[in-house]
Amino acid sequence: MASAYSQSMEIIVDDATRVSGILIAPPESEACFVIAHGAGAGMRHPFMATLATDLAELRIATLRYQFPYMERHGKRPDTPVVCHAAVRAAVAAAAAFLPSLPLIAGGKSFGGRMTSQAQAIDPLPGIRGLVFLGFPLHPPKQPSDTRGEHLARVQIPMLFLQGARDAFAEPEFLNPLMKKLGGRATLCLLRDADHSFHVPARSGVTDAQINAEMLAALASWVKLVATGPATPKGAQVQSGRPSS
Repeated sequence: MASAYSQSMEIIVDDATRVSGILIAPPESEACFVIAHGAGAGMRHPFMATLATDLAELRIATLRYQFPYMERHGKRPDTPVVCHAAVRAAVAAAAAFLPSLPLIAGGKSFGGRMTSQAQAIDPLPGIRGLVFLGFPLHPPKQPSDTRGEHLARVQIPMLFLQGARDAFAEPEFLNPLMKKLGGRATLCLLRDADHSFHVPARSGVTDAQINAEMLAALASWVKLVATGPATPKGAQVQSGRPSS
């Protein structure tokens, strides 16, 4: 495959806020995944960089970007309102640079949750689905489903890529959530993997095998959803009962 096009960019969040982004677009891209980073590591973290490179091999473009606090090298995440604005700015940037490609949004842990919150409040223009790389349903050892309540208001397809040993998503809360979301949600459970998709040496599988399984599930789902309808600008979320 020919080399992917890569570009660093500045994303305008508002008059006073700019954040960095990295666009990677392989030839004949089939979709673009707008990816937000986790709470403690930015867009240049090895996980994020490797994910973008691997997806380029599968003809999926990516735009990964920073939240404002990470751009400032801060440790405490921004408020949800600020994060939601960054998500919207990144989606708009992807649409401007790759106007012909279907868009998917989401991210790692905290970044995925901020993206879904933004989508639940007001649909992200042109986004056909959301991908969560370890959705943080609750803090470790504090099982709850309150962080997932807003997902009932997300009316587009969602892919949950979760480690089977993820301490941020205990099965007793994750499984009922998937049932409530119904056909909108697809769960890919990665055997023996934790929140970072690492597996213990005794598991019989390797991190590389888990990564390959995760990529295969992500790529096939993205390419399927990319052929579906886009969310039109200004569309309103239906706030009724979630699918069962």
